[in-house]
Amino acid sequence: MDISIIQDSIPRLLHGAVTTVELTAVSLAFGLCLAVPFAIMRTHRNPLLWMPVYAFNFYFRGTPLLVQVFLVYYGSGQFQIFLTQVGLWTFFQQATFCAVLTLTLNTAAYTCEILRGGIEAISFGEIEAARACGMSGLLLYRRIILPKAFRLAWPAYTNEVVFLLQATSLVSIITVMDITGVARMVASRSFAFYELYITAAILYLILVYGVLSFFRKVEYRLSGHLRHPSLR
Repeated sequence: MDISIIQDSIPRLLHGAVTTVELTAVSLAFGLCLAVPFAIMRTHRNPLLWMPVYAFNFYFRGTPLLVQVFLVYYGSGQFQIFLTQVGLWTFFQQATFCAVLTLTLNTAAYTCEILRGGIEAISFGEIEAARACGMSGLLLYRRIILPKAFRLAWPAYTNEVVFLLQATSLVSIITVMDITGVARMVASRSFAFYELYITAAILYLILVYGVLSFFRKVEYRLSGHLRHPSLR
């Protein structure tokens, strides 16, 4: 193993790690903003509300993420005239924008189903008690349903965040220089594939450990009411 190649590549790989974290954070933020209303629509009885969300989730959960990346990045070129007319072609010709858009839609679909499970797991008695106190509509969702759903869905959402962090490695195929993209570029020039990809794997492990530690602390705070008073 050539340690010198690893030492020389560390600055580039760290820069790629920053890109990986940025892609994950931005995609999670926008994906969560989409997932919350989608989850509410998904649990609605009106088929005009839940059926479009079901179709959206079915597509993005049922097709490979790599195919979705290709469709957004390469497929958007077939609609260049239309996208230019509406002023969006400037964004779609950027690989980073296409990567964030695809990751956002993908994680929104998975997060929607996670939150749907959390909402449906809330006991009917809690909702009825809130309604008896005068809560309804948005207030009921804001004070009772969504907080409880997030507490119930938090472990599953933690897994989704980890999966998304790992899935960002796929966007390197469209020239986004994340950890995998930098490792592949340097390895193709130096032929030190083992050294570069082992280092990349270690960086992913560090990032995943950081994510798990953060979400574990949040879960600890969310589940404070379940702990014995002497352990708080």
